[in-house]
Amino acid sequence: MSYLKDLGLPTIYVGVQGVALVLAFPFIHAGLQQAATPNSPTSIIPLLIAIIVAPLLIILFAKKASNSLGSIRFLFTGVICVSILITLQPAIALLLPLPIGFSSGLSFDPSIYIALFVASMCFLALLLEPQWYVVDSVGFLAGGALTALLGIFIGILWALVFLSILMVYDAIAVYWTKHMISLADVVSDMKLPIMMVMPSEASFDYTRVSLKDHRDKVKARPEEREALFMGLGDAVIPGVLVVSSYVFLPQTRLFGWLPGGLLTAFCVMAGSLVGYMVLMRAVASGNPQAGLPFLNGGAIAGFLLSYPIIFHSFSYGITWP
Repeated sequence: MSYLKDLGLPTIYVGVQGVALVLAFPFIHAGLQQAATPNSPTSIIPLLIAIIVAPLLIILFAKKASNSLGSIRFLFTGVICVSILITLQPAIALLLPLPIGFSSGLSFDPSIYIALFVASMCFLALLLEPQWYVVDSVGFLAGGALTALLGIFIGILWALVFLSILMVYDAIAVYWTKHMISLADVVSDMKLPIMMVMPSEASFDYTRVSLKDHRDKVKARPEEREALFMGLGDAVIPGVLVVSSYVFLPQTRLFGWLPGGLLTAFCVMAGSLVGYMVLMRAVASGNPQAGLPFLNGGAIAGFLLSYPIIFHSFSYGITWP
C-alpha cells in the first residue's frame, strides 16, 4: 500500500487549499472579514510574530515541563479544537437552514451544536486514540478553515510579502537554528494535528512512533521509511496566496464562465504542487527539509507567471496602501 504514502500527503495538501477556496466567499458573506485590513501591513505583522514566537514557546514549555507533557498536550489540543469550533460553525451554517425561530422570540441554531459536537469528538479522539488518521483528519479540518480565514484577511501584496518572509524564516529555522526540527519532534511526540502523517501501511501505529527515532532510521536506511511527515503550516501558508488570489483579484469571466481570480488561484496551487514534487525529491535523502522555500516559492512563481497571461497586465492586482 505504498500508494497511501505517495498519494496521501499531496491529497491532504490539495484538499486543505481546495476546502479553503470553497469556504472563502461564504466566510466573507458570514461577516468574518469585517475587521480585516487586507491592504495594510497590520494584516500580517501579528501573524508573523505569532508564527515566530509560538514554536519557541512550545519548545520552551516542553523542555521546562518535561514531566508535565500530558498537561501541555491537553492544553494545546484544547486550543486547536476550540479553533475548529469557531471556524467550523459558519461553514456548517452554510449547509443548514436559517436558525429556527419560536413564537417566544427565542431561536435555535443547529450549526452551533453540530460544530460543538464535532470539535468535542476531535478533542476526545486526539486524547484517547491519536492514530495517524485521527491526527490527519483533525488537521485537515483545522487547516482548511484557517487557510480560508487568513486568505480573506490578507490582500495580494501582503500575501506575497508574508510568503516571502516565511520562506526565509523556515530555511533559517530548519537549516541554521534547527529549532523547527525540535518543534516537529515535540508536536509529533504529543500527537498534535500540527504534524501531518502519511504511512505506507494503514496499520501503522503512530502512537508508538517517535519522529526523531524514525528520522534517524530513515537517514541510515532510506528504503525503510515507514511514513512521510509534513507540517500543517506547509499546506496552510502557501494556501493563503491561493485564497487571496481568488478573493481579491477581478472576477472577470474567461471563456464566458471561469472567473479570472479562480483561474489564478488554480495556477498558484499548481505552482506550489510543482514545489511540492521538488521537495519530495529532497526529502528522499532522509534529512529534514524546510518545506516553505519550495512550496511558497512554487506558489509565488505560479502567481507571477499566470497573472500577466490571464489579465494582460503586470499590475498583479496589487492595491497600494
